[in-house]
Amino acid sequence: MTKHSGFSLIELVIVVVVLGILAVTALPRFLDVTEEAKNASVEGVAGGFATGVSLTRAQWEAVGRSKEAAKNVVIYDGTKLYLTTPTNTEMTAGTVSPGYPMTNQNEDVTPASLTPAKCESIWNSILQNPPRIASSFSDVSGQGDFYKFYVTTTNGGTDTSCLFYLVNSLDKGSDGLYTDPGSDTGKFKNFTYKPATGQVAANIN
Repeated sequence: MTKHSGFSLIELVIVVVVLGILAVTALPRFLDVTEEAKNASVEGVAGGFATGVSLTRAQWEAVGRSKEAAKNVVIYDGTKLYLTTPTNTEMTAGTVSPGYPMTNQNEDVTPASLTPAKCESIWNSILQNPPRIASSFSDVSGQGDFYKFYVTTTNGGTDTSCLFYLVNSLDKGSDGLYTDPGSDTGKFKNFTYKPATGQVAANIN
């Protein structure tokens, strides 16, 4: 006659308790790692973007501050970029510095004219193998995690900035789709670029 054996009730309880302890200790660490990965992603891309901005400015200086149709312009890595071109008043006041990328199209280069489309054009022009980005939130909300970053702008005259959000740090609605963050720089992981001064700043609160 074959004898069947199995776990006793006490052994099952011990296993459940051990699994519970592991879950309590491991889950927070996993969440921390996820947050750290998102932070590292934003900081890494922001660092690469800042480098691209600096190299564009340096290239413009190296070729003698070239102009085209009264606009500062430079060929950077095979792409023509139109740069900030301050007025004499802006130069005197120190509100706008010359030579920072504004767009890859021959259009208005005043910082106040900055649009998400212009920000996207800068992104694709100065980054090597840039992560996928959208300047229209309707594209993001319908594509899941296809887009890695979403760009909008903050309105502030000469202080107008590009605002690049890490998509997978955004909130999701009850339908499972990402919700538009607006221009809330404090809640979600993002970084900003202000063409008036060339400043790039990461926000990973």
